[in-house]
Amino acid sequence: MSTTPRNESNYYLYNQYGDNAMQPVGPIGIIPLRGSIDFAANVNSYLHRRRVEYRETNPKHASGCPGFMRSDYRINVDTLRFSSGEGKAVISHTTRGHDIFILADVLNFSCTYRMFGIENHMSPDDHYQDLKRTILAISGKARRVHVIMPFLYESRQHKRNSRESLDCAFMLEELYDLGVANIITFDAHDARVANAIPIGGFENITTAYQILKAMVHRIPDLKLDGDLMVVSPDEGGISRAMYYASMLGCPLGTFYKRRDYTKVINGRNPIVAHEFLGDSVEGMDILIIDDMISSGESMLDLARELKARKARRIFCAATFALFTDGTEAFDKAYEEGLITRVLATNLIYRRPELLEAPWFIDVNLAKFVALIIDAINHDASLSSLMDPTEKIRRLLETQKRRMAGPCPPEAGPVTLG
Repeated sequence: MSTTPRNESNYYLYNQYGDNAMQPVGPIGIIPLRGSIDFAANVNSYLHRRRVEYRETNPKHASGCPGFMRSDYRINVDTLRFSSGEGKAVISHTTRGHDIFILADVLNFSCTYRMFGIENHMSPDDHYQDLKRTILAISGKARRVHVIMPFLYESRQHKRNSRESLDCAFMLEELYDLGVANIITFDAHDARVANAIPIGGFENITTAYQILKAMVHRIPDLKLDGDLMVVSPDEGGISRAMYYASMLGCPLGTFYKRRDYTKVINGRNPIVAHEFLGDSVEGMDILIIDDMISSGESMLDLARELKARKARRIFCAATFALFTDGTEAFDKAYEEGLITRVLATNLIYRRPELLEAPWFIDVNLAKFVALIIDAINHDASLSSLMDPTEKIRRLLETQKRRMAGPCPPEAGPVTLG
């Protein structure tokens, strides 16, 4: 390792342009599980690009760190399945002394395996078992192990209302007991689940900046103030919508779910109606913000309610686009003019038909994840990366100047940090 003295003015400082005097903890190893292979390839590409820039600004520092510059930071793992359904994990290269980052997409149902001659799609439970097997295969040889799990496993089972399991909290305790140094997730259903591991590393990161940047680039005629209202789909997501509305300087509305508490269907009290609380939406563009789109049925119900109140255009944005029942209902809603665009990130697997849909905007988070990996590897503060407020402010100022210019802005490629 280099003995270059640290510049005290930059101590712990991290930004994406390489102004960081901290030494890396060790060589980076990115281990993608089966559901994260494509995303990991993009992350690896951005990380390599980032370090090429770093080497140009700090050549002596970069050259003194073994393993700092590599074209490929990935370490392959084979998560084998036997015909009985049992499995094991085998890592192909050494992890000794590495700062390991395991990427796990627990929702990637496109991964399959054969059991007793039957083709099975991997469930979140299958992916989680592979994650634990991979940690066990490392066998304490890595310097540190971090888990990047964009969609937090069993995140909707984070609190107990009656005689039910606390799966998410137990998962965090289990990973902590296995020696995981940090768990990085995005827009957790309820970030307070981190209380399960009060002395463990848990980072819950918002995607607000990347989503707004994609909107600015891909929807050039969208006015982000005056004619726009941010709407929360329920009372649970009101804080997320409040942040967007505050940053955009636009009004806020919310729905609350009126439920029939005399019945339980599929483990929940069924929704009777979505009741809207807020000012008039007549002639307004609407941005519905949520952490995930599951089946999408509720999102379309909200869009119908808002259209009935004479809203102009409906935009939906979520960190995770599950579309568990397919995209047909949204295809029809788009053709009928009910929705205009849906934005979601590439942090998890998206159906091929979703990526091809004319109404869908795919928000790239690979560069952002690469920056997080690089910052953690330097033991640098994540504050500047995790807090999007200043970046959003600059984005909005640029957009206002562009909208005020003589020529209307043109849609271009989305390059997100």
